[in-house]
Amino acid sequence: MGGVLVGFGIIGFVILVGYLVERFRIAGSGAGIVLNRLAFFVATPALLFTVLSHADVGLLFSAFLLTVLSAIVVGVVLYLVVARLFFHLPVAETTLGLGSATYVNANNIGLPVAIYVLGSATYVAPVLLLQLLLIAPIILAVLDVSTSGRASVRSILTQPLRNPMIIASVAGIAVAILGIELPVPVVAPLELIGGAAIPMVLMSFGMSLHGQHLLKRGTGRKQVIVASVIKVVVMPVIAYLLGRVVFGLEDTELFAVVAVSALPTAQNIFNFSARYNRAVIVTRDTVLLTTVASIPALLVIAAVLA
Repeated sequence: MGGVLVGFGIIGFVILVGYLVERFRIAGSGAGIVLNRLAFFVATPALLFTVLSHADVGLLFSAFLLTVLSAIVVGVVLYLVVARLFFHLPVAETTLGLGSATYVNANNIGLPVAIYVLGSATYVAPVLLLQLLLIAPIILAVLDVSTSGRASVRSILTQPLRNPMIIASVAGIAVAILGIELPVPVVAPLELIGGAAIPMVLMSFGMSLHGQHLLKRGTGRKQVIVASVIKVVVMPVIAYLLGRVVFGLEDTELFAVVAVSALPTAQNIFNFSARYNRAVIVTRDTVLLTTVASIPALLVIAAVLA
C-alpha cells in the first residue's frame, strides 16, 4: 500500500505548490500557460526520448499489453456511445473526453505504483509505449485537424512531423530498437531538461485549480462523471474479465493489469487540452476526480488481488 500512497503524496504536493504559486501570484499573470507550453514543446519531448531510448520493445507484443489495449477500446466505445446519445459535443471535445476516460497516468503515478506495489516497472513500460506511440499521436492528430478546420490527408500524414512529443517518442524508440549507446554529453542535458517535465505539468495543473470549483454547474460535469466512472471502475473490471477469461493471465500479471487499468487520467490529457484550448475544465476536473477516486480503487484491488 505504501507505493500507492507515496505516489499520490508526491503528486499531490507538487500540485499544491502550483496552486499556491497562482494563489499568491508569485509567477505573475499567465504563468500557468507559459509553463504548460514549455512542458509541451521542450521538457516532455526530452523526457520521452530519454525514457523510450532505454525501453524493452519486446514488451509491446505481450498478452498483458493486449489486455490493457482491449480495456481501453471498450472504454472508448462506451464513452462514444454515451457521448453520441447525450452530449452531442464537437470532435475536439469528444476526443479529449475519450482521452480523459481511457488514457492512464502510466508515468508519474504508474511508475511508483509499479515499483512499490507490483514489484517491477516493466508492467508500466509497455503501457507507456502504447500510449506514446499509438494513442497520443491519434489524439493529437484529431485535435490538429478538428481545431484547424482542415481534414486533408496531407495534414494527417504530416502531423507527427509537427509535434515535438511524437518526434521525440519515435526517435527514442528508434534508438532502443537499433541498440544505439548515446554518449553522456548527449544524454545528460536531455535528462536534465526532461526531469523538469513532470513538475511543470503538475504545477501548471495546480495553477489552473485556483479560483475553480470541481464539478461546477455548466462546466461539463456530466462528461467528467462519465469519464471518471469509466476510467476508475469500468476499465479495471473489463481488464480483470479479459485478463482472466480471454488472455488467461497468471495471478501476478492479472493483478498488475487491473491495477494499471485503474490508474487515474494522465495529466497529459490536460496538457493536450490546454495546448489546443478545448475542454480545459472537463479534462482538469476529470484528472483531479480520478486521481482522488483511484486511491481507494487501487487499495481495494491490491487487497483483493495482490
